[in-house]
Amino acid sequence: MGELLWPNTDRIQLDPDQTYAQVTARLWGKGLALRGRVKGSEIAAAQQNRVSTNQFVISKIDARHGAFGIVPAELDGAVVSNDFPAFNVDPDKALPEFVAWVARTGWFIAICKSASEGSTNRVRLKESRFLAQSIPLPTTTEQQAIVNRLDQAAAAIAARGNAATAMVSEVEATMRAAFARIIADAPRVTMGEIAPLVRRPVVIDPAQVYREIGVRSFYRGLFERRQVLGSDFDWQKLFWVEQGDLVFSNLMAWEQATGLAQSSHAGAVGNHRMLTCQADSSRMSPEFLYYYFTTEDGHREVLKASPGTMVRNKTLSTKLLPKISVPVPSLDAQLWFDSLQSKARAAKATQAEATAHLDQLLPALLNEVFG
Repeated sequence: MGELLWPNTDRIQLDPDQTYAQVTARLWGKGLALRGRVKGSEIAAAQQNRVSTNQFVISKIDARHGAFGIVPAELDGAVVSNDFPAFNVDPDKALPEFVAWVARTGWFIAICKSASEGSTNRVRLKESRFLAQSIPLPTTTEQQAIVNRLDQAAAAIAARGNAATAMVSEVEATMRAAFARIIADAPRVTMGEIAPLVRRPVVIDPAQVYREIGVRSFYRGLFERRQVLGSDFDWQKLFWVEQGDLVFSNLMAWEQATGLAQSSHAGAVGNHRMLTCQADSSRMSPEFLYYYFTTEDGHREVLKASPGTMVRNKTLSTKLLPKISVPVPSLDAQLWFDSLQSKARAAKATQAEATAHLDQLLPALLNEVFG
């Protein structure tokens, strides 16, 4: 590496009134990125190292975690501290793009790890040891061929990923449009009438193990918090959860901590913070109702029913929740929308699976090319 890289020596005095771009090195070979733009007066040190396009920058502290990369054109002239040594790449021996691809391999990260030393919290890269390491270096013509192949593969993978993202956005837009059409002329009914708050008290058996659920924010659904022996509960009150329950975390409903209990949650319990509402199945589909609360209108209603001003006080009121009015179109229309939701979920799952396979493709290509 010492024959390929030589240290950058462009150290500059910072002007307090000038704005500087700062560089951060992302972990696991993901390259360099803009950390931020700040005034010279906001940087603790009076001097920094200025980096240029195509230089190799490495984090002394996190090199063993893959924090390094080639300076992209948009970071030309940015500054880094002494903890981020920069190196010029010898253009007669290596293409910067080739070095960038090499730096994304697992074995290059292993090289950096072996070149780092120190106690647990003070492990740092030793530059002399790093520069003493060796990497395979074909001719620049061969390097260019490898770069072209990997660039094309990366572009194809990125295009496929973008198409998947666009497809998901299109599906969600279609769902929103269909929902808006269904509820346009639908009557509105209060939650207290169509899906009242239901409490099913648990008589705690000290010898029984209970599965306690919670609700993730941002509509990420219910999850099993823990399994607890009945004897470990003291003051808490528990309530049974059944499939089809709409569950609100009264503390975090303002942050979209609302979920729909699935078959896997039947027989689980929630504490007094979990507000469970049971839809009248003759008039309201639980899935349709849940979708409503994921819309802007539904979330706005939840916020209105959570009157606190501070985050920790924005508790969903058990008195205001039953007063929320929700759209109730015909049950046939709701079930049709549910079938649409089911197809949308299947399409998203297929895309997610395809994207996961794509995520593995580039590492496989790198392994094939570099071993």
